[in-house]
Amino acid sequence: MFKRSALATMLIAATTPALAHTGQPAFSGFLAGFTHPLTGLDHTLAMVGVGLFASLLGGRALWAVPASFVGMMLVGGMMGLASIEIPAVEFGIAASVIVLGAVVSLGRAWPVGAAMTLVGVFAIFHGYAHGAEIPAGAGAALYSLGFTLASAVLHGLGIVLGAAAARQTYAGRLAGAAVAVAGVVLLIG
Repeated sequence: MFKRSALATMLIAATTPALAHTGQPAFSGFLAGFTHPLTGLDHTLAMVGVGLFASLLGGRALWAVPASFVGMMLVGGMMGLASIEIPAVEFGIAASVIVLGAVVSLGRAWPVGAAMTLVGVFAIFHGYAHGAEIPAGAGAALYSLGFTLASAVLHGLGIVLGAAAARQTYAGRLAGAAVAVAGVVLLIG
């Protein structure tokens, strides 16, 4: 049932209206927003990292940590759309990948509120990048809905991967270490 629902959601998200008229944007606002977190490895790794972190903590964190990220990402997105300057956005995004990977690799329990705060701070940088990079002609509401849904899907993927890794002795910690190393590579590159 879950697989069918996920497949149906992905197929619906991938569809765009037929744009036979000149001057129309190539992507709908929703699709442009949905693909944005999926086309940058830094965003993808951070979103999956949030899910891995939530899975590591379990319980209330399974929904509270991703919800904190999504909420603060929308705040950052509004800042980007409004052209409010945030310094060191790319550094903040790379740092989020490194820190989230390191936190998961250490495998330590965090208070849920502290975890929500950590991911919320990083979410502002990700949201800002999404908002600042809105394609010309894309509506802000549909674009924001797209990047929010894609982020939630990636968080869910991280939770599922974290749950599967929990059955293996060190798999979750190795996944976190891999995310952190990828973050360092992205920062250097």
